[in-house]
Amino acid sequence: MIALLAVYLVLLVATPPVLADRAAGNRCADALPPKAKSLYDKALNDVLAGNSLEDALTPPARWVVITGAISAADARVAAAAAAECLKQAR
Repeated sequence: MIALLAVYLVLLVATPPVLADRAAGNRCADALPPKAKSLYDKALNDVLAGNSLEDALTPPARWVVITGAISAADARVAAAAAAECLKQAR
């Protein structure tokens, strides 16, 4: 299941950001559900440093699945939502 999460995140990175800025990303993230907001917060600095969305989101998403905080399916949904806001922020 974790491999599926990684594949899904790769697909998310394929779409280039349009008119990205951090304030827009933060406004987007404010409307996210708590788990997605948490992934956004954990990945933001990595994305701003130039890392891909996949590289920034996979470790925290994998961690919440491994610890049993959420299911792999819920992590995919949360990561996809966080990725949309991260695209705006980078």
